[in-house]
Amino acid sequence: MASITRKAAAHWEGDLKSGQGRLDTPQSGLLAGTRYGFNTRFGGEKGTNPEELIAAAHAGCFTMALSAKLTEAGHPPQSLDTQAEVELGMDGGPTICEIRLKTQARVEGLDAAKFRALADDAKQNCPVSKALSAVPISLDAELLG
Repeated sequence: MASITRKAAAHWEGDLKSGQGRLDTPQSGLLAGTRYGFNTRFGGEKGTNPEELIAAAHAGCFTMALSAKLTEAGHPPQSLDTQAEVELGMDGGPTICEIRLKTQARVEGLDAAKFRALADDAKQNCPVSKALSAVPISLDAELLG
């Protein structure tokens, strides 16, 4: 299969603290002039920020990878729910210093040890995890049934 290219665009006006930007994802249209800025990143203003977008991408990618691993092992999931937390440390300047994945899975006929092995494999090998490999990534994986 040939490679796939996805696009996003950012527009910014003004200085860092009082300026603001807009994000667009023209292919999907999901982000269309979505606001972002200093106060959406470091304060409580409504809008998105890079860390939130990374968290969404990582949660989605990992969950798809886990679904694939479970299905390949003969245990397609009934449901998977994943949260990703991206921590932005401020010591020495803003740095993404940790990502925490937490997933809950409903999968029939699978023991906890095998589930954990498949979840760890998905964490290590989903494309977003690979791209973020410079950041420590932890996984809390819970098998519900």
